[in-house]
Amino acid sequence: MSELNAALEHPTYNYKVVRQFAIMTVVWGIVGMLVGVWIAAQLAFPALNFDLPWTSFGRLRPLHTNAVIFAFGGSALFATSYYVVQRTCQTRLISDKLAAFTFWGWQLVIVAAAITLPLGMTSSKEYAELEWPIDLLITVVWVSYAIVFFGTIVKRKVNHIYVANWFYGGFIVTVAVLHLLNSAALPVDLTKSYSAYAGTVDAMVQWWYGHNAVGFFLTAGFLGMMYYFVPKQAERPVYSYRLSIVHFWALIAVYIWAGPHHLHYTALPDWAQSLGMVMSIILLAPSWGGMINGIMTLSGAWHKLRTDPILRFLVVSLSFYGMSTFEGPMMSIKTVNALSHYTDWTIGHVHSGALGWVAMISIGSIYHLIPVLFAKERMYSISLINTHFWMSTIGTVLYIASMWVNGILQGLMWRAYNEDGTLTYTFVESVAASYPGYLVRLAGGAIFFAGMLIMAYNVYMTARRDDTASQTAPAASAA
Repeated sequence: MSELNAALEHPTYNYKVVRQFAIMTVVWGIVGMLVGVWIAAQLAFPALNFDLPWTSFGRLRPLHTNAVIFAFGGSALFATSYYVVQRTCQTRLISDKLAAFTFWGWQLVIVAAAITLPLGMTSSKEYAELEWPIDLLITVVWVSYAIVFFGTIVKRKVNHIYVANWFYGGFIVTVAVLHLLNSAALPVDLTKSYSAYAGTVDAMVQWWYGHNAVGFFLTAGFLGMMYYFVPKQAERPVYSYRLSIVHFWALIAVYIWAGPHHLHYTALPDWAQSLGMVMSIILLAPSWGGMINGIMTLSGAWHKLRTDPILRFLVVSLSFYGMSTFEGPMMSIKTVNALSHYTDWTIGHVHSGALGWVAMISIGSIYHLIPVLFAKERMYSISLINTHFWMSTIGTVLYIASMWVNGILQGLMWRAYNEDGTLTYTFVESVAASYPGYLVRLAGGAIFFAGMLIMAYNVYMTARRDDTASQTAPAASAA
């Protein structure tokens, strides 16, 4: 075992912590998506709640969102940011011990979430359900993460700070501010606290946090991933480096204002709702600028898509990013929102970004990383990566298409009136009409989840394969 560990150690960079986070990305992806399939099945077959509080939809749904966003997505961000900052700064992480603390600390946060959420211990804030002791642990881990990341940039051996690090850095700083302000609470005991804000102010702070958790945790961080791994896998330079810098500053300047579009037709002042709508529409420009920049990086390398399923993962994820960042501004328009709000259309929109963009860019990046981290020439099976790509794509399309149809169906049924002013349909009738969509959604989610199992097998076989030629020269395989 010691000989194996020695073979995996890079002479310059800390690959151990990257390897740990990369493996846990796959593990937590399977766990989080399994819970997602389970709760999708509960909506189609309510008996799967088992009449138990711990397995009810209301308890498992926040477990699912925390597992896929912070466990799966968070581990992918830690892994890739630690790798990218070392490679682009040409220096080792500033502290191996602090980096190791961020790994074990983040895993402890995730395990604590997995225990407390099914027990019903929750602050009830969307994407911020964890109670105050866990919030304090998150803060300590995140500050440590920032020290490791920015400390490594400070000691860099090159003058230039590559654009991917700007996106990672922006994500780290902004998520810290969002977490501290939204999680401000008055503790009652170890398992219960109450928000420091009240009423409409609490809702506004929550969706300032909620939408920017999407904007910075699930967008800016993964754009950092895109700006490194797409050029590397395509073996082409970024299409326009100038556009990438414009993309960064425009995105962070505009995104932070878009949160109020979650609160249309509520007690929030109308001017704040309108501001959120206008900023959301403006947000289309930097979002599509970044998407086009990523896709056009393939100029002169389009033929590689025929034979490289890893590149296919990365490029198709950009297509879903473009689609979801068009759909979001459109849904923020008040007249459209009047139809879409509270319907499954919102669920479809979220998953076009979560499955199509976040998951697929993460999967492609991890497939790129695993051979490097384990000193192998390539993944165990390219054909299995191809199978996984098609399962992910088909699963995502089935999922989001079924939710689009359900959402528009629900919106139209809820606003249908008879001549005497009474509602044409009861709510129960809209639920019954949604049943076929729930079955299709379950099938799509199950296919995506099965693809993750294939990935786990492929990663395992890659790690254990005897590949002496590349083990003797890990630096060459990482170049």
